[in-house]
This record gives sequence, C-alpha cells and structure tokens, in this order.
Amino acid sequence: MQCISFPDDLVTLQADWLRTYRELAGRPAAASTTTLRRRLITLSCAISAHPYWSRPARTAGGPVELRRVARARGWVRAA
Repeated sequence: MQCISFPDDLVTLQADWLRTYRELAGRPAAASTTTLRRRLITLSCAISAHPYWSRPARTAGGPVELRRVARARGWVRAA
C-alpha cells in the first residue's frame, strides 16, 4: 500500500463531508435535507478544488486514500 501525505485542511474537509453524509443518510425520508445536501455540495467543491490535486505527483487512487486517511485519523467513525 502506498502512503500518501495529505494536508490537514484537506483531510478535515473530507472528514466534514463524511460526517455530513452520515447525518444525511440517517434522516427520515420526510425530513428536510436541503441544508445537508447543500453542505455536501459545498464540501465536494472545496475538496475537488483544493490545490493538493494540482500537484503533478498525485495518484489515481487519491480520493479513496483521502477517505481512508480521514477515517484512520479518528476524525470519522467508519460507517
């Protein structure tokens, strides 16, 4: 397994995304989810536009590894 070093702010954004997604998934069907869906969109944009991704040495598995790192650092409990 390759070890990828991500900036803390990017890992924090991913952890926030995972927490928000878990909260959205736990809402009843009749509940209002607009705020959470908008938050996911905002976080997704911030993650994908982060300067880290413009580095020439990034790997194709970076997004998957980022989620793994966010969970491994204890910021997010795996679902």
